Amino acid sequence: MSSALQRRTVRVLAAAQVFTGVGVGAGIAAGSLLVADLTGSEGLAGLAQTFGVIGTAVAAGPLAWLSVRSGRRIGLVTGLWIAVLGALLVIAASVLELVPLVLLGTFAVGVASAVGLQARYAASDLAAPEHVGRDLALVVWATTVGAVLGPNLMEPAARLADGIGLPPLSGSYLVTAVAITLAALLVSGLLRPDPLLAARSLAALPARDRGAGRAVEPRRLGMIAELAHGARVVRTSPGASLAVAAIAVGHVVMVMVMVMTPVHMQHVDVTLQVVGLVISVHILGMYAFSPVVGWLSDRRGSVWVIAAGVAVLATATVVAGTAPGDSVIQLGVGLFLLGLGWSATLVGGSSLLSVSVPDDDRPAAQGVGDTVMNVAAAVGGIFAGVIVYTASYAWLNVAAALCLVPLAVALIRRRVAAGVRTPVR
Repeated sequence: MSSALQRRTVRVLAAAQVFTGVGVGAGIAAGSLLVADLTGSEGLAGLAQTFGVIGTAVAAGPLAWLSVRSGRRIGLVTGLWIAVLGALLVIAASVLELVPLVLLGTFAVGVASAVGLQARYAASDLAAPEHVGRDLALVVWATTVGAVLGPNLMEPAARLADGIGLPPLSGSYLVTAVAITLAALLVSGLLRPDPLLAARSLAALPARDRGAGRAVEPRRLGMIAELAHGARVVRTSPGASLAVAAIAVGHVVMVMVMVMTPVHMQHVDVTLQVVGLVISVHILGMYAFSPVVGWLSDRRGSVWVIAAGVAVLATATVVAGTAPGDSVIQLGVGLFLLGLGWSATLVGGSSLLSVSVPDDDRPAAQGVGDTVMNVAAAVGGIFAGVIVYTASYAWLNVAAALCLVPLAVALIRRRVAAGVRTPVR
């Protein structure tokens, strides 16, 4: 039963990720441009993405706790409805020209990203150990269609919003609200039985009886206690610690460069359509090759994939950092590599984390990992705006590259400790 249920679970999660990807992708560039337009300050433009990342970070722990107590479905659906309300708030705030409410709305929309990240772990709950990377990556890959489509809806969404009397840049958040509503309905209706609860039931049975399943009472800790327990688990496991570091560093580098690229391009009056195209290429790099990354993680080892991701991210900062604002091809290549490097550190790190901790502790450790990655990215997003405002986009890329150095050192140390002839997962 578990293999059939796993296939169905991955299909449902993948379908929901398409809609979530549309919703999140539609608001990525629009949020920064909306804040810049309302405030008249490029230095503040990064706050939209930063508040979104903070929303993702703040939501990661509570959603993980909800999953521990009530299953993945409740955690995912709760986060999606919060994101829908956030999108509606951004639309209202753009009409009222209230920047604080725009930021509050992007904070809530950021919860959808936390849902998307936790959906990849839901795909691993029932996965066979040798296929964790593959199944996790398939759900990440499913975001490709929606995430690439989302930014390219900026122009028609702006025309639609203008036609109904709304500020043009708020149109992207109309798309966000509709798409994430569809994702919430899909998960709520079809993610049954819940994969985490089913995995607990199967784990509690003797091997010969693992076709029927039975209810298993989850651990009942308070949210703070559960997350503290997850943090202890991560801290005491070398594999989990490296995994969380890889996920966090890859994410902060990606966010720092990506969030300020639309602003860099608008220095030379590039159209919204071209900005959306570059962001779409970036998102293609993030998601399109994740099945290959997952396969490599299962075959070559998660640490190898993480190391490759660090190298690709470093290359991306060089390519993007030396590109003028109107060099669409060079920026597109740089942003594509940025997304591909992120995919390697995310999938490799997530796979390593999933196999480095006991089953009972996995959701809490995963929640801690997502919290750390998004807190780091929120701080990076704040500094990204400041660096571009006080220096330049090129110096922003230099700062992002420097963030990779500690992770590269940790990977080298792990490889040396393991020995060159010992395979490292």
